[in-house]
Amino acid sequence: MALFFMGALRRATLLQIWRGLRGGLIAGIFLWMGYSFQTNGLRYTTAGNSGFLTGLYIPLVPLISAIIYRQRPRATELGGIAVATAGMAVLTLPSIEKTLTMNRGDVLTIGCAVSYAFHLMIVGYFSQREHFESVALGQLIAVACLAWASLIVEPPVAHWNPSLVMAIIGTGIFATAFTFALQTWGQQYTTSTRAALIFALEPVFALLTTIAVGGEMLTRYSVIGGCLILGGILMVEIKTNASKTV
Repeated sequence: MALFFMGALRRATLLQIWRGLRGGLIAGIFLWMGYSFQTNGLRYTTAGNSGFLTGLYIPLVPLISAIIYRQRPRATELGGIAVATAGMAVLTLPSIEKTLTMNRGDVLTIGCAVSYAFHLMIVGYFSQREHFESVALGQLIAVACLAWASLIVEPPVAHWNPSLVMAIIGTGIFATAFTFALQTWGQQYTTSTRAALIFALEPVFALLTTIAVGGEMLTRYSVIGGCLILGGILMVEIKTNASKTV
């Protein structure tokens, strides 16, 4: 990522680079916390519960923003988030009975949701005030350093093979470096609440990928959940665009 952003970083002053890196480092701490809480939580809870509880960062973003920044979200944004959250519940939860039984993994995953909410807000704050390149770079530096340090607590065990190497390259470059750089760039031009709402599409794309690649069957709950998520996003986007047109 540093090589990719080399041109932009050369045009910035050292003070500008440092301010962006500082913001990225703060965001990276919460991103690492989210990774850690989610991964450890998956050891004790189901993937469905983890997917839903992690997605709770979407309604948490406007609530935390209202408390910290005193920015009250619009009624359409709150409505869209409520509809999208309901869609995530339909899409990811295996059953209401299992969900109502909280365990250690669920509590850890809620910590993940809180961490991701703060990460999204911090990235939005600094990307709109500093050079997004240094913000994006700073958060990955923080995650990389904290991840390496955590290996002291739990040394890794890996059976190296070509598939594992390709998985590391794919997730490291495309799902991490490229994705978070693109997110940091995009959050310059939108609010944290709307960014969180757009992130509600994550389980929809995950489902489509498993259907296309993994052969998973499309169920009525998948269709209903996906439609609710898309409907929640369209509620906000169509209303916002209509207001701008007027």
